[in-house]
Amino acid sequence: MNTSTDSLHAKRNALITGASRGIGLATAEAFASAGYDLYLTCHTSIDSLRQTAARLQETHRVSCVAIQADMGCQEDVASLFTGIHHLDVLVNNAGMAHLGLLTDMSAQEWHRIMAVNLDACFYTCKAAIPLMLQAHSGRILNVSSVWGCQGASMEVAYSASKGGVNAFTKALAKELAPSNIQVNAVACGVIDTAMNGTLSPEELDALREEIPADRLGTPQEAAALLLQLAQAPAYLTGQVVTMDGGWY
Repeated sequence: MNTSTDSLHAKRNALITGASRGIGLATAEAFASAGYDLYLTCHTSIDSLRQTAARLQETHRVSCVAIQADMGCQEDVASLFTGIHHLDVLVNNAGMAHLGLLTDMSAQEWHRIMAVNLDACFYTCKAAIPLMLQAHSGRILNVSSVWGCQGASMEVAYSASKGGVNAFTKALAKELAPSNIQVNAVACGVIDTAMNGTLSPEELDALREEIPADRLGTPQEAAALLLQLAQAPAYLTGQVVTMDGGWY
């Protein structure tokens, strides 16, 4: 029988933020099906997330804990990590969008976008890295956007926040590579989620015409890529992997 220290942590676990819907929900389902024990967070939809956690726990025989937390709030993130003592994978997925002219945007709206999309990565990584250093291994995955690479009119704050995530990913990967902790990001194109629900049918049709794949991506496709990155060779780090149907 293998009684090594490694066997004590043979069961892998992952923290997935913003897991109540869209890419986060699909990622929770993908990781649960792969046998990961899960910590799942949401900001407001805790009842729905608890139902999801119960379903995943029953279906896949994994541990699944639902936690309500504002990932843009340092105190909430610190409280979240008091219940996490070992962590293999961190998926920073929680995010929000803002559509409108920069000149019409308030400073409060700007700071909120930055808090949820970018500051949250700092808060979670600062808390997760010591746990991963103890194990001399870990994976940090940040959900970004093609707008972080290209920029989008009417989405300046969102683009800036995701551009920050991309730079954060590359810099932190260099910092943590000697410790066998990999940091990568997925820059998603137009994914069929509620975040894009504000777009009119005409706007969606126009987007489809621009995308060589001739369709929107699915949350399940994004989740599959995140799971692949969580299990990729350790030499893959510091990358912003674009998944956009050939758009950019």
